Amino acid sequence: MERKASTARSDLEQMLADETAEPKALPLSLLQDITGDFSDDQQIGSGGFAVVYKGIIGNRAVALKRLSNALMDETEFHREVQCLMRVKHKNVVRFLGYCADRQGSMEKFDKKLVMADVHERLLCFEYIPKGSLDKYIMGDIWRQNFAKVV
Repeated sequence: MERKASTARSDLEQMLADETAEPKALPLSLLQDITGDFSDDQQIGSGGFAVVYKGIIGNRAVALKRLSNALMDETEFHREVQCLMRVKHKNVVRFLGYCADRQGSMEKFDKKLVMADVHERLLCFEYIPKGSLDKYIMGDIWRQNFAKVV
């Protein structure tokens, strides 16, 4: 398992260096490692169906969108990944990979121990350091650049 994460780390570093590299599956262990096990200190945003973390890989950063299991089923996740893998445009943040991990976890339910499926679904993007898109579009940057035109 550790070798798989090491190989994936190398692959992810290579993808960051090569803009023509195709997105690929990334192991959960790697994503946990580069985010400090999804530490609150690494959280850079959240919304209705995801929390976004900054992951450090070498001297570069990536953005990891950890999706809520409650709002996206397996089919929707597959469609999302398929669409993201097709998108390649200079004005769209580059999609680097995805993680779809399912693991059993023994949990108490109704005073009994039951095996529960724990799903982890993550999307990995190139990190853009200037804040969120909504602030860029409607915030100070927009006013500085476009308010005079309107």
